[in-house]
Amino acid sequence: MGGGHDHGPTAPLRPDLSKYALVAIAAGVVTIGLKVVAWLLTGSVGLLSDAAESSVNLVAAVAAYIALRVVARPADSGHNFGHTKAEYFSAVLEGVMIVVAAGVIIVSAVNRLFNPQELEQVGLGLAISVLATAINGAVGVYLLRVGREHRSLALQADGKHLLTDVWTTVGVIAGVLLVALTGWLPLDPLIAIAVAINILIVGVRLVLRSGAGLMDAAMPDEDLARIEEVLDRHRVQGVEFHDLRTRESGHERFVQMHMLVPGDWTVDHAHDLSEQVEQELAERFADLRTTIHTEPLGDPRAYEDWRLN
Repeated sequence: MGGGHDHGPTAPLRPDLSKYALVAIAAGVVTIGLKVVAWLLTGSVGLLSDAAESSVNLVAAVAAYIALRVVARPADSGHNFGHTKAEYFSAVLEGVMIVVAAGVIIVSAVNRLFNPQELEQVGLGLAISVLATAINGAVGVYLLRVGREHRSLALQADGKHLLTDVWTTVGVIAGVLLVALTGWLPLDPLIAIAVAINILIVGVRLVLRSGAGLMDAAMPDEDLARIEEVLDRHRVQGVEFHDLRTRESGHERFVQMHMLVPGDWTVDHAHDLSEQVEQELAERFADLRTTIHTEPLGDPRAYEDWRLN
């Protein structure tokens, strides 16, 4: 069998993105304070559930901060490929906490259904909630943009969670306002239950996505198609590629394949081609590490494929 060559050079240090998580932590502290005040003023179980979700936001932001600090560490003797998967643990934790928060909200809302309570100082309470929502919305959009730019699952999860919180608060505000206008007290806990179901779905999806990353999920089909486009341009002069495997780990992506070349090629010739393929892939994908195993075209063993084992 031919020799293998890892075209992924020593990966550049991951920028320390933890400063962005500090923004989420600061926003969490402020919004929790505002929402607790709104709940105390009105007595609304909907606003209480909203404050509970913001508490989850804060804990999740702290977890994201810790994870991003770990991710920024360079590869070492104990972690040769770096620490990128730390982000998945943060995202899993955040998803689990979203699910827990949804459960707490539902329990509180069901209790209020059987024990209705008049709302007080609705105008002031809702005004405070609107302010908290504006803060969450601005920070959520910011974190989502930065997370996508740096391919950070932790920041994207944090941003999505904050934006989910925005819709939660919008629903709660609408519910509390309708209660004040109609006097129908059961509407407050019913709105809280509906909101809880929505964030429960978001939490489950986040856990599933993060779990796929921990299981070394392959790159998406659209990315695989782009890889094949590059390889097709070099499937000439008796050159073939097969046994393509991919995986994602945090912001990094890994590709490995076999490159079959004529047996009379020199090592330099095969090496130059593999370098060219690697360079073209790197131009299409950020944070990509490619390993190409070169084999002689005429050797039957060169056609072994992992899917056939």
